[in-house]
Amino acid sequence: MLPQIIAALAAGAVALVMLVPIILTVTGSLMTEQEIERNYGLLGVMIDVSQGGADAFVNLKLLPDWLSFGQYAQILIQSAKYLHMFWNSALLVAPIVVGQAVCGTLAAYAFAKLRFFGRDQLFFVYLLTMLMPFQVTLVPNYLVIDQLGLMNHESAIILPGIFGAFGVFMMRQFMTHIPNAYIEAAKIDGAGQFTIFLRIIVPLVQPGLAALSVLLFIDYWNMIEQPLIFLQDDAKQPLSLYLAQINKHARGIGFAASTLYMAPAVLLFLYAESYFVEGIGQSGIKG
Repeated sequence: MLPQIIAALAAGAVALVMLVPIILTVTGSLMTEQEIERNYGLLGVMIDVSQGGADAFVNLKLLPDWLSFGQYAQILIQSAKYLHMFWNSALLVAPIVVGQAVCGTLAAYAFAKLRFFGRDQLFFVYLLTMLMPFQVTLVPNYLVIDQLGLMNHESAIILPGIFGAFGVFMMRQFMTHIPNAYIEAAKIDGAGQFTIFLRIIVPLVQPGLAALSVLLFIDYWNMIEQPLIFLQDDAKQPLSLYLAQINKHARGIGFAASTLYMAPAVLLFLYAESYFVEGIGQSGIKG
């Protein structure tokens, strides 16, 4: 009993440490600019410390002295650029998540339940492409996109994302746990492959699809390299690039923008939490 209690306390302590930056970001977004400057003047603190100042300190406050929603009003009402970049991100991420879920599930069904020449070798190639970081395949991707005339177009990011290998790998791992007896029974009843896929496989892999959707959304919602390289037009770039520039002159706006930026991922995870945990567990992927 004692080891379980110690493990629970240790897990709670780690979770609390990881939540502190999120809590400070949310509470900082509700502070006035003067209070933020007084408590989080990090640049001035760094200068004072480097010069040997003894009065430098950072006051990490969990609750603001006065609630202020001015930063949110300035981002959402007074300035249209934040919402413009927000919808840029949504229009880039949504097709990738839906497309990779559909294509990945179809390909995973072929790799997991169909038999054809070179199946395992082809899947091994898929794994190799998944293991390679984006920087390794940057030059060939750039050349292909340039030859197709997709440079500075949203398709330069959406199309490679739709046909990513991670969805195929994860859904195949999930489908290997589905008994082949279900498929054989459907074939005896006269069902074709398409009917088996829609009526049997898709309902059984819904937790895996939910987990895949959450992971894909978080990954592509936070993407930096792809839009930075393939989208030269600032008006087409996503919120992940704009977020680094928004708090140059006002830290309060930066806190508010960061809070709004992470809200969709948090809400999506909370909505699909049970499916996410079940899908990760059954797919065999371990963190």
